[in-house]
This record gives sequence, structure tokens and C-alpha cells, in this order.
Amino acid sequence: MSTNYTHWFIRARLKTRQLLLLVAMEEEGNINRAAQVLNMTQPAASKLLKDLEDMLGVQLFDRLPRGMRPTWYGETMIRHARMALASLSQAHDEIEALKAGRYGQVSIGAITGPGMTLLPPAVALVKQEHPSLRVSLQIETSDVLMERLAQGKLDMVVGRLFERHDKSDLRYEALVEEPVSAIARPGHPLLAVQRLSLRDLVSAGWIVPSAGSVLRHRFDLMFQEEGLDAPINIVETTALLFMTKMLQQSDLLAVVATDVARYYAEHGLVALLPIQLPCKMDAFGLITRSDRLLSPAAKVLLRALKNAALGVYGVQLQLAGVEA
Repeated sequence: MSTNYTHWFIRARLKTRQLLLLVAMEEEGNINRAAQVLNMTQPAASKLLKDLEDMLGVQLFDRLPRGMRPTWYGETMIRHARMALASLSQAHDEIEALKAGRYGQVSIGAITGPGMTLLPPAVALVKQEHPSLRVSLQIETSDVLMERLAQGKLDMVVGRLFERHDKSDLRYEALVEEPVSAIARPGHPLLAVQRLSLRDLVSAGWIVPSAGSVLRHRFDLMFQEEGLDAPINIVETTALLFMTKMLQQSDLLAVVATDVARYYAEHGLVALLPIQLPCKMDAFGLITRSDRLLSPAAKVLLRALKNAALGVYGVQLQLAGVEA
């Protein structure tokens, strides 16, 4: 089967320096500074930009009195330039790792719950089979992780897909819904209350996620649906180290994913309040890009995640396409 090599960038003789220039101009906001960063003259940079704009038939930057600002066309081209450059950088890193006798590297992002339950056994399996494979892990919100996946900074994500996310070129495999629990310090007075209800919790001080997050919205809604006002004595953070320390030193409560709550309860740092909160987070899943080929190292981790999912969540995921 013959391959069609008539892509626009081949006909246009697109240069890597043009991609670098686009990214530098967005970061510097000025073609002179962008040229300096790339160690080229300003006329040379201007010619590279003009050639690219002429070839695309659109204006990529608005020329302003003080600098330059990307147009919508420019923002699109810059986004793809970042992805292309990131992919080339990863290719070099992989080749250097293989030359050095290492198996390669893989970057994964996860939200907190599966970061504590699914990732440890999966990474342990990978390191057992391939000690020299380098695993980079980031724990963040789904929004941050999806942005980094789109930029090519992550190979895969264990997180949530929301309506606002661009789902084109994504592969999503659902894992489980995520219940949440209320936690407090061991010995907290509310732990002894019989038949604890939401009404008992309204006047308590709470550590909650920031306004605008999904969990915060559902936390507030949980009280409102019971005809109660949402708690007003609140501290906003998702920093678990601060949260657990603050709970130990006060009578504050916190709302977290049940898997996270159980982990800290098993270590005696917190206790779960005896109430089933009528509040649930959306299901999370395993997310990869369908428009990019996974590296051998990424396939190893993906296979380990799918194997671990069976033991952790009882979910059987297809292993097709992850042969390393």
C-alpha cells in the first residue's frame, strides 16, 4: 500500500524553526524578543512568519503598537506547533533512553482517588517487570490533566471527561463512580451521634474544594436539596497534607473521595463520619489520545493499569492494542 506524501506542510516546506518561532512569539509577545530567544535576526524571523502566513493564506498574529497577539488562526497553529515539538522532543528522549539501555519513559496524570488506589499497584507491576522504565506521575484536577494531555505533556490520564472537554481524538474507558465521605479527627464529638443527618452537619466548620469545582457544587447542592443552607464556616483547599493536619488540630470536617478517606482512616489520621452522603462524583476512566501512537513504555503502563483495575475495582478492560 502506497503512502500519500502530499500533506500541506510537505508542499509548503514547513520548517521546524517556524514552529519554534510561533511558540516563542506567543510566550514573548514580541517578534524581536522571540528572534533573540531563537538566536536569529529580526528580519529572518519576520520572513519565516510571513512565509508561513502566505502559505496558509491567513494572518497568524495581529500587529499591535506594543507587540503582537495571536489571531484565532494563530492560536490554532500555536497549539499544534506545541504538540508537534513536544512529540519530537519525546522521540529524542525515547531514542536516547534506548541507546542507554533503558526501556523508555511514560508520563501519566491522575485525579487523587485513583492516584492513591489504582496507580500504586500498576506502577509497582511496571517497575517489577521493567526497573529502568521511567514513570512520571502528576496528581491534578481533571481539567488540568486534560489540558496537559492535549499538549502532549502526558501519555494518558485517569480522570473525568466533562461536557466542556473536547472529546475528539480521545479514547475513554470507564472505570467506576466515585462516592465521597465526610471525615473528621479521631474522637470528634459527631462520631458519637446516633443517626447522624445533614442537619447535624450544617453548623460545623468544613474543609471543602474551591467554588466552581464539581465536588463543591454537589456538596452545596446536597444540603439545598434537604431544604438546608450550605455551610458557611468553610476553608477552601484540596491539599491533603494541610487537610489532614488541620483536622487533627480542630473540630473541622472535610469532604473527600471515599477511597482517600479510607486510606487516611486506615493510618489512624482521620475517622469517617457515620453518614452516607447523598453526593457522588461522576465516573472516572482511562483516557488516551486516539490520534497518537503510544510508545512501548506507555503500552507497558497502560497494560499494567488495565490489569490493576480488575483487582482494585473489579473492572475488566480490553487489553487489545497494548501489546508492548
